[in-house]
Amino acid sequence: MNDCDFKSRVDFVSDEILEMIIDGGFQVGDKLPNELEIAKDLNVGRSTVREAIKKLESQNILVIKQGAGTFISDKKGLMDDPMGFRFFRDKNKLVRDIIEVRMMIEPTIAEMAALNSDREDIEQIKYFCKKVEEDILKNRSHTKNDILFHTAIAKSSKNKVISNLIPIINKSIEMSIDITDNKLVSTTIECHKEILEAISEHNPIAAKDAMTLHIIYNRKYISEKLSKIE
Repeated sequence: MNDCDFKSRVDFVSDEILEMIIDGGFQVGDKLPNELEIAKDLNVGRSTVREAIKKLESQNILVIKQGAGTFISDKKGLMDDPMGFRFFRDKNKLVRDIIEVRMMIEPTIAEMAALNSDREDIEQIKYFCKKVEEDILKNRSHTKNDILFHTAIAKSSKNKVISNLIPIINKSIEMSIDITDNKLVSTTIECHKEILEAISEHNPIAAKDAMTLHIIYNRKYISEKLSKIE
């Protein structure tokens, strides 16, 4: 078998494994059958399966853990930097642009969350709202829990496309928090609680307004800070 034949075989097997994952209802963190089992099921060589799994790992679909096996990645096939943010030279302009994109989409996401969230979703949002407040009051970085707060809201919208936008939103939140030096602490706590309350009450207008106000505060502070350093 020449290199081209082997490559096409690897591509075919990787597609078959992906189909197996989807049809089999595998979830994030689930373990795949071992290489030998997959090779037997697909009637191909083990080396082909191994290369196909490596390909799927490179696409952030699978995670290979030495000695443990192969698992479904929590990145769901999304790249770490899907929009190529690391290649932007003017980081300050990038932050401004990202906050504008957040203004376009996040109030609508909050609105959809208020309409579609269930009890479990609300509990998740409430949990991370509380964690952010705890971090702030204890003078710890709240970046991670802030991202998880917004992630929980996006997931509760029940829109699969929005779920795929979460990594982009997360990156923008991370950059915004960094540039504001975690200064908007009291405003963050207040805004998060208002967003949570609106979603909990299934009030889409209030949720949209609360998220809009939250981003406006961030945009204003970021604009003032950037103006001082430019």
